[in-house]
Amino acid sequence: MARLAGRRALSAVPVLLVVTFAVFAIAAASPFDPVKAYAGTAALGADQETLDRLRDNLGVERPFAARWWHWLTSALTGDLGHSSVMRQPVAQVIGERLVWSALLCAVAFAVAVLVGTVLGVLAARRPGSLADRTVTSLAYTLEAAPVFWIALLAVWLFALQWDVLPAGGLTDTASDQVTPGQVLSHLLLPAGVLAVSQLPWFTLYVRQGVGDALAEDPVRGARARGLSERTVLLGHALRSGLLPVLTLIGSRVPELITGALLVESVFSWPGIAAATVEAATAADFPLLAALTTLATAAVLAGNLFADLLYGLFDPRVKLSDM
Repeated sequence: MARLAGRRALSAVPVLLVVTFAVFAIAAASPFDPVKAYAGTAALGADQETLDRLRDNLGVERPFAARWWHWLTSALTGDLGHSSVMRQPVAQVIGERLVWSALLCAVAFAVAVLVGTVLGVLAARRPGSLADRTVTSLAYTLEAAPVFWIALLAVWLFALQWDVLPAGGLTDTASDQVTPGQVLSHLLLPAGVLAVSQLPWFTLYVRQGVGDALAEDPVRGARARGLSERTVLLGHALRSGLLPVLTLIGSRVPELITGALLVESVFSWPGIAAATVEAATAADFPLLAALTTLATAAVLAGNLFADLLYGLFDPRVKLSDM
């Protein structure tokens, strides 16, 4: 396990280097002016000399390759630079927002896996039944629905029509402190929407995996020995049918991150979404590179986690061969 993690960590280094270099190259080609974004409305009345001096202080005129190398060497020492648009060190910007994004993604992912497993098993028990057709149709419908549309619909229904959940934010209006109760009530809607966006994939994968496992000879033999249907389903078919889902965990991380950005924007959740959008539009090189590196590392870690789970739960797979 440690050897596999070490090999993946070494192979991730060139990937991260290429990604960060591409971020600086794309940001340099962006039509947005980082100086005007930094100065805001003050740039409208500033003379050209002031703007040129500010441009020189921000290092905008330097080639993007030089800026990338400066950022990279500084990041290796723990200095991620200073965000021009947030007026804060990049490490502080990420530290203040990452915990809320991680909470949102973790809760949504756990709910999607648990509910998707239950619905997938329910559909796989009797292929072609009413329950199977209902679950499958619902999964395909949700798979085709954009996550921002689901989010807007949830706001309209639960916040505006029924008034049972807050429409956004982290705490109640005019609240001067963050309490667990407020965070929980404000988390339910965005986490539920993000979970619904991931639910179809797990449901369909579990349905297919468990359905195939129920048709295998070992499961038929267990039924022939007189074991109860519950024992056959949970002790044999489910264990074998969930193996393909383990590989799905890593592949869903990019979609989870993308969905989280949209959900955070709709619900004004104080995660890294707002920082990512502002960094992109303002060509904030240090912040944009750090956030992109973080997202890339999350995807690589998700793939590694899925491979480790597959190697641990499938006796046919050896971690040493991966």
